[in-house]
Amino acid sequence: MPEKPGLRDMLRIARTSAEEILGKRFESISSISKTEGGWIVNVEVLERRAIPDTQDIIGRYEMSFDENGEITGYRRMELRHRGSLERVEEV
Repeated sequence: MPEKPGLRDMLRIARTSAEEILGKRFESISSISKTEGGWIVNVEVLERRAIPDTQDIIGRYEMSFDENGEITGYRRMELRHRGSLERVEEV
């Protein structure tokens, strides 16, 4: 039986999953936690590039994974301008 992924494995898995499933450039992981049935990871991706880059739109997604590291779901939690803590209204 293969070994279950650990924290470092999940960082890699979440990054790859974000780029492949969301089709957006990975920016960062803002949180990761082990749950009873797997993992919850919050990733940030580039939603829209802008000039200046402080106007880039960054999306934060919550991604859930089972105990084997397979993605089981995701949802967008917020949009914001890079460098801002305020949410951007969705149009």
